[in-house]
Amino acid sequence: MTFREDLHQARANNGPAVIATLRNTAIGWHRANGATNIARPTRQANRQSHNLIIAVTSSYPTIQ
Repeated sequence: MTFREDLHQARANNGPAVIATLRNTAIGWHRANGATNIARPTRQANRQSHNLIIAVTSSYPTIQ
């Protein structure tokens, strides 16, 4: 229930698949960074979204 899947309104077409992909990507990201409890880093990311954006974008090399 960390991502509140039951409350989501995406129930038609590609909506459920897209939401599942985003959820699995977030879980994979947290696990790759050593998280064993997914709820804790998810709450931290919700409170400090700017840190999450920096962490995700800084790991990619810049193309010049």
